[in-house]
Amino acid sequence: MAVRPIVKYGDPVLREISQPVTEVNQEIKSLVSDMKDTLNHAQGLGLAAVQVGVVKRIFIVDLSAIDINATLKVFINPEILETRGQIELEEGCLSFPGIYQSCTRPAWVKVRALDLDGRPFEMEAEGMTARAILHEYDHLEGKLFIDYISPIARTLLRGRLKKLAAAS
Repeated sequence: MAVRPIVKYGDPVLREISQPVTEVNQEIKSLVSDMKDTLNHAQGLGLAAVQVGVVKRIFIVDLSAIDINATLKVFINPEILETRGQIELEEGCLSFPGIYQSCTRPAWVKVRALDLDGRPFEMEAEGMTARAILHEYDHLEGKLFIDYISPIARTLLRGRLKKLAAAS
């Protein structure tokens, strides 16, 4: 369909809480198609609708760039049912180009959502898949990965974040 511009840090839409999708209709399917194109173009692992300026509870995850067995997954109106463990890894975000920071997230997640046909499903994930799901879910809640980094790391990033915010 189309590659959409990715919203960068500093745009207040990234802090908005996304609204539920009331119907999986052609408009939603077109949005998801655009999100797929945008994610592929940006060479990312996940993308939330809010990152393309649409405040809807939708995200996609595609780890095929790092796992040949992975396929693109669509999550509409996701709910985190359970998390376990913790792991600290470096993380980045398409809304923060060039910025990578170590942050701690649960190591395992169970999520419920609707697929692109509006059918409910549940999924358990660990490792990078769990991290990607939790990262994108946070976007729907108005949370950003920098909210999980240490105060020292945030202080060290202050200048780069100000530049990024000023450019958006």
